[in-house]
Amino acid sequence: MAELGWFNGQRAELIGGEIVVLSPQNFAHASTTDRVAERLKLAFAESWVRMQLPLDTGQDSLPEPDVSVVRGSRESYSNHPRAQDAELVVEVSDTTLAFDRSRKVADYAAAGVREYWIVNIVQRQVEVHRAPIEDSSAAFGWRFDDVSIMKPGDMLVPLARLDQSIAVADLVR
Repeated sequence: MAELGWFNGQRAELIGGEIVVLSPQNFAHASTTDRVAERLKLAFAESWVRMQLPLDTGQDSLPEPDVSVVRGSRESYSNHPRAQDAELVVEVSDTTLAFDRSRKVADYAAAGVREYWIVNIVQRQVEVHRAPIEDSSAAFGWRFDDVSIMKPGDMLVPLARLDQSIAVADLVR
């Protein structure tokens, strides 16, 4: 549909078979996304860090997380990487917080994403979601079992890089 011009230059994602039109990014969202990507490039191989590129969740969804960390370079893939191959998925959230905490969290859990962060600009915190489990009461039938809230002063340690720590204050200025 995008190739046919249906969205007239608007950004959109496919989530659970539904087209979700995204609002334009404000400065706080754009600058935070850039800052998160820069910090993750220091913790992981730079070629693994992707900004706003699709991941195939296999749930009739092609979300475009603000930042994702996927092993290998873009030349390693002949199609969109599978979300379950992502080492880390990050959404920077202000106006989309409710959606990122509900439909997206369930979509990523159902896809087998090991670790999902919501960088919550409004509350200046990072919501860390780990350990996806089946839950018939959740959207898509999945949720994360381990959820923690990290505040400025706390350090984040990505599951895929236990030797690296990232200051929450570096992400939520």
